[in-house]
Amino acid sequence: MNAKQLVGEKATEYIQDGMIVGLGTGSTAYWAIQKIGQLVKEGLKIKGVPTSKATEQLANELNIPLLDVSEVRSIDVTIDGADEFDPNKQLIKGGGGALLREKIVARISKVFICIADANKSSEFLGSYPLPVEVTPFAYQITAYQLEQLGCKPTLRMKDDKPYITDNQNYIIDCKFERIDNPSELTVLLNQIPGVVENGLFANIATKIICNTEDGGIEVIE
Repeated sequence: MNAKQLVGEKATEYIQDGMIVGLGTGSTAYWAIQKIGQLVKEGLKIKGVPTSKATEQLANELNIPLLDVSEVRSIDVTIDGADEFDPNKQLIKGGGGALLREKIVARISKVFICIADANKSSEFLGSYPLPVEVTPFAYQITAYQLEQLGCKPTLRMKDDKPYITDNQNYIIDCKFERIDNPSELTVLLNQIPGVVENGLFANIATKIICNTEDGGIEVIE
């Protein structure tokens, strides 16, 4: 069993009958969703809320009953990955392009479990470029204003065209040297016209489940 599968399956132990469960996006969340699908097949009764079209498709293939996020006001537990995390459980997400939907789901979750490889751990955030979802309209101006915050902005591309999110926006990946105050930077980013949402998940994670060098699992509360 690989490390991603190990932590993904461990996270499903926090799911109970009758829960509404946020289903994350990405290569680590994939394994959690696979396990949830198995548990549903064995009789677990839950409703899932997907954070992307890709996750919705996977959940449907596994016959996991789904709710549209617009139908819920509270989610019992969400399991999702991260691209980077620090010792204070602050996260950078959005490498998979689903940060807007992921944050909408995360914000209404009573428990948010981050599952990640130990190599995603950093003393402080910034090693991984921060994804910022922006409107296509005048994105060049938005990128310029992002740059004024001290980062190097790069428009994300796919097949020689701008990458398009599930919500028909662009993503600008912002390389900061280090992010000392994620909460403060979140406010500054979201004050820029054209920014839809950013990939800083500050003070959202309830616990982080990651692998250890000896093949075990660490739960950071």
